[in-house]
Amino acid sequence: MATTDVLRTLFYGAAGGGADGPGMHGERMNTPPSPHGAGRGDRPSVQIGALVPLTPPGWVAAGRHLLAGLELGVREVNGAGGIAGRPLELVVRDTAADPERAAAAVEELAGLGVAALAGEYHSVVARAAAAKADALGLPFLCSSAVLDALTEQPTQWVARLAPAQSRGWQIYADFLLRAGHGRIAVAAEPSVYWTSGVRILRDRLAPRGGSIIEFDMRTLDPAAMCDELVGSRATALLLLVGHPEPAVSIVQAVRRDRRLAETMIGAPAGQPEFPGWAASLGDEGAAIPFLRYLPERLGPLGARVETALREELAEAPSFVAFEGYDTIAVLAELLRSHGADRARIAASWPHVALEGTRGRIQFSRTPGISAWQWAWPPIQVVDRDPAEPGRFRVLHAG
Repeated sequence: MATTDVLRTLFYGAAGGGADGPGMHGERMNTPPSPHGAGRGDRPSVQIGALVPLTPPGWVAAGRHLLAGLELGVREVNGAGGIAGRPLELVVRDTAADPERAAAAVEELAGLGVAALAGEYHSVVARAAAAKADALGLPFLCSSAVLDALTEQPTQWVARLAPAQSRGWQIYADFLLRAGHGRIAVAAEPSVYWTSGVRILRDRLAPRGGSIIEFDMRTLDPAAMCDELVGSRATALLLLVGHPEPAVSIVQAVRRDRRLAETMIGAPAGQPEFPGWAASLGDEGAAIPFLRYLPERLGPLGARVETALREELAEAPSFVAFEGYDTIAVLAELLRSHGADRARIAASWPHVALEGTRGRIQFSRTPGISAWQWAWPPIQVVDRDPAEPGRFRVLHAG
């Protein structure tokens, strides 16, 4: 069953939904789910709402991997008997990287009676979804978004599996310093996420003699940026911009400029993780370090899930797919204990303790982070091997 064909509501014996893209049908994405009482025999399903970017300008590749992990988790839960004999149902909504669309989806899903929310990749979108979930009293386990402040104030309703941006980007800054890069240029676009990233990097680098030079990509094209980069004397350029554009054009411009032959390009947000990066850039997309949230070696559960996800996706699964699977594992554990009682689910974040694909998952309160946080998932700095762009090299681990 290929992920491109399964953008739908999932549970025993039922399907619906869809998304735009090759082989997909966007008009089906918001098809209402089956009646809540419909399930296997006369057993009502337990519903989880899933927020996933499945159409542009959302990062569709990330959404596809996230959905694959969520779906695999649901199938395995149902294959093991469901939730106390009731099938688990995934009700998918495409956020398309639109905060307003995500907030509306949360309100809709809450009205449909879902027990909890799962998913989302884009931080700004996840923040809108978290605010709405908090206001409605709906548990939300955020799979992949990393922005520290998912809500304005601490909340009992929201938990997160991905590491906070401050944690991951501090580790990335440490990697830069250890690699000998103290003068860093950033090619940036306006965004709460990118602005937060620049602040984290600057705060980490400055006490150790490092500095940041910002290039506003609203006013510079890639060629003009290369001229600025030469004059800056920076030894590294970080891509804090969207993918595929302008990220691909910037990489191509820098790689083809002889003046910048020794300049390292970095992408802390993880753009090179997905096969589309290599397909767009080929050899030019290698040796660009980025953050990835996987351990150096997967344990037995992670290895088994990796095999299943690889078959599902017909390509190597990204860390985002593992985040999706772990999300369902956590929610299924809570649903088995508390059924669809939203308040009891939300009250149980600090009591979660289970083995996920990337380590033992437990949530705690972390200073400066408003949601319950898995502290901490494994974090790596990796790149694509220039000799074999399909293979990743681990450069640094935090």
